[in-house]
Amino acid sequence: SPAATGTSTRRRVATLDLFTGVPKTRLAVATRRLVEVPVAAGEVVVRQGDPADRFFVIASGTFAVTRAESPSAEPVRIRELGPDQVFGELGLLRRSPRTATVIAETDGLLLALEGKDFLELVGRGGPLEGRLLGLYTGGVAGGR
Repeated sequence: SPAATGTSTRRRVATLDLFTGVPKTRLAVATRRLVEVPVAAGEVVVRQGDPADRFFVIASGTFAVTRAESPSAEPVRIRELGPDQVFGELGLLRRSPRTATVIAETDGLLLALEGKDFLELVGRGGPLEGRLLGLYTGGVAGGR
């Protein structure tokens, strides 16, 4: 049943290494607030420059992350993301617009958490914040 799928997927999210050390009660509240977002291949999930509003955990599917150095530049593919990986954290943590575009390469399922719920989950200066900020900085910010 779809409800059962949602429950097992939420339980899996709670066990991701990323969330190690986050208080269990805080994690439980956040996973209950996750919303399932089915996506179709070719769908743009977030667009570079748009306001950051939600955090996403990939339940299934493959997603391409692209980034353009300027509005007139061609977007460059910077990584591929798959199940149990996350995106959307940087804009929320830095309170800045989306730093990249994420496009579904296959049909998939995302779990979305509203920005305020995500920031509540992360807490100020906790271990999760540092882990999230360090997730992709190596490949993106390095050397620029």
